[in-house]
Amino acid sequence: MTKPSEENALGRHCTDKSRLKAHKLNTLRAFGREGETPTSHTAYNLGMCRNIKNLFNFDPPVTDQEVRNASLQFVRKISGFNKPSKANEAAFNAAIDEITAVSARLLHSLETTAPPKDREEEAAKAKARSAERFGTA
Repeated sequence: MTKPSEENALGRHCTDKSRLKAHKLNTLRAFGREGETPTSHTAYNLGMCRNIKNLFNFDPPVTDQEVRNASLQFVRKISGFNKPSKANEAAFNAAIDEITAVSARLLHSLETTAPPKDREEEAAKAKARSAERFGTA
C-alpha cells in the first residue's frame, strides 16, 4: 500500500514508489553503476556483502577458517577485487591476515549472557527466509 503523495523539494508530487526508485538509482550512481536497471534488492546488494556472516555466539564456536573466510569476503568487498593482480597480491593477503587477527581477538573478547545459537537451527531459519523472499525452497 502506498502512502498519499507528498510534494518534494521541487514542488512535484511523488509517491513512495517513485522515491524508492530514485533512491535505488542514486545508490547505483554512487557505486558507479549508473546504467543498470534497479531491482528490488539494489541497495541491499550494493551495501553489504551477503557472504559475511555473524560469527559470534554459536555452538560449536567459530573456527579459524570461518574467521578467515569472512575476512577474505570483507577485503574483496572493500578492494573491489575478487582476486588481486600480482602487483596487489601481497597487500591483499596482508590485509586478510590483519583483519583475521583483529576479528579473532574481537570474537574471543566479546561476552554475552544469551545462550549460544545452534548452527543447524540458524541455517534452517536462513533457508526459510530465503524461500519466503525469493519463492524457492
